[in-house]
Amino acid sequence: MGRYVVRRLLQMVPVFVGATLLIFLMVNVMGDPIAGLCGERQCDPATAAQLRREFGLDRPVWRQYLTYMENVFTGDFGTAFNGRPVTELMATAFPVTVRLTIVAVLFEIVIGIALGVVTGLRRGRPVDTGVLLATLVVISVPTFVTGLLLQLLLGVEWGWIRPSVSPEAAVGELIVPGLVLASVSLAYVTRLTRTSLAENRRADYVRTAIAKGLPRRRIITRHLLRNSLIPVVTFIGADIGALMGGAIVTERIFNIHGVGYQLYQGILRQNTQTVVGFVTVLVLIFLIANLLVDLLYAVLDPRIRYA
Repeated sequence: MGRYVVRRLLQMVPVFVGATLLIFLMVNVMGDPIAGLCGERQCDPATAAQLRREFGLDRPVWRQYLTYMENVFTGDFGTAFNGRPVTELMATAFPVTVRLTIVAVLFEIVIGIALGVVTGLRRGRPVDTGVLLATLVVISVPTFVTGLLLQLLLGVEWGWIRPSVSPEAAVGELIVPGLVLASVSLAYVTRLTRTSLAENRRADYVRTAIAKGLPRRRIITRHLLRNSLIPVVTFIGADIGALMGGAIVTERIFNIHGVGYQLYQGILRQNTQTVVGFVTVLVLIFLIANLLVDLLYAVLDPRIRYA
C-alpha cells in the first residue's frame, strides 16, 4: 500500500498545479481587480498604477502565478485588498465551514444510508415508493428555496431557531443550515445506497451466506452492506469538497461567515488573492479526501489489494 500512496501523491501534483493554474487564469481574466477595488468611482491613473505595483498586478500573468505558488509553499497566500492577510480570513472562515460540512456529512451518512438500507431491503413496498418520491422532490427543489422555506417556518413563524447564525456559529446553530446544505446530497446517497444494496442482494456471496445459515443481521452488516457502501463512500468523499465550496447559497441565507461567504465577497469585489487562496485550499481538501476514499476501499472490501 505504501507504493500506491506514493504513486497517488505524485499524481496529485500535476492535478493540483493544473487546477490552481486554471483558477488563477480565470480569476485574472474575469475583470479588472483595481476597478473593483475603487468601487463605482474610477481610480485616477497614478493611484491605479501604484495599486498594481503594490499587489504585483503589473507583471505578466505567468510571473504572477509563479510568484503565487512560491509563496503558497511558504504558507503565504497573499494580502486581500482590505489589507488583511488571506491566511487571517482563512483562520476565521474555514473552522466555521468545516463544522457546517461535518454536520452536513453526518446527515448524509446517518439519514441517507439508513433510508437507503431500509428501502433497499424493502424494494417495491410502500416505504420504498414513499422514500423515492420524497428524495425526488428534494432533488428537484433548489437549495435556496429549501433554505429560505426552513428559515421562514422554523426561524420566523415558529421561532424554533434563530433566522441568522451568530458570528460564533456553534454546532447547535448549524443543524438546520447543515440539513439544507446536505439535502440534495442526502437524497442521492439514499438512492445510491438503495440501488447498490438491491443489486448486491442477488450476488453469489449473499446466496452462499444464506445457504450457510448465517444470521440475517450478520449477512446484512458484514457482507451485503460493506460491499454496497463502496459507491456511496466514493460519492461522499467527492462531495466533501463540493459541500465546502458550494456552501455559498446556504451561508448567504443564514448569514454564516464561512468559506462561501468569503468567496462570494472576493468574487463580488474582484479580490483575486482571496478567491485564488481559498480555492487553492479547497483543491487540496478535495484531493486528500479522494485519496482517503481510495484507501478506505480496502477496509470495506478485503478483496481489493493495492499494488
